[in-house]
Amino acid sequence: MCVMSRRIQVTFTDEQWKILKRLKGKMGESDADLIRNIVLAWLSEKSIMSTIVKREISEDKR
Repeated sequence: MCVMSRRIQVTFTDEQWKILKRLKGKMGESDADLIRNIVLAWLSEKSIMSTIVKREISEDKR
């Protein structure tokens, strides 16, 4: 299995970062972990991840 990773740069306002910093240690130790986990939690909450996985499983069965 090939694991690919991408590095992206994201900019937050000071006010946005103050809010995000409160989650540090709860949702991730590093800045990258924090933002990654927030994005994944949001995708999961919106059922986007499960929808994609279900679609891929359905396509694999064909």
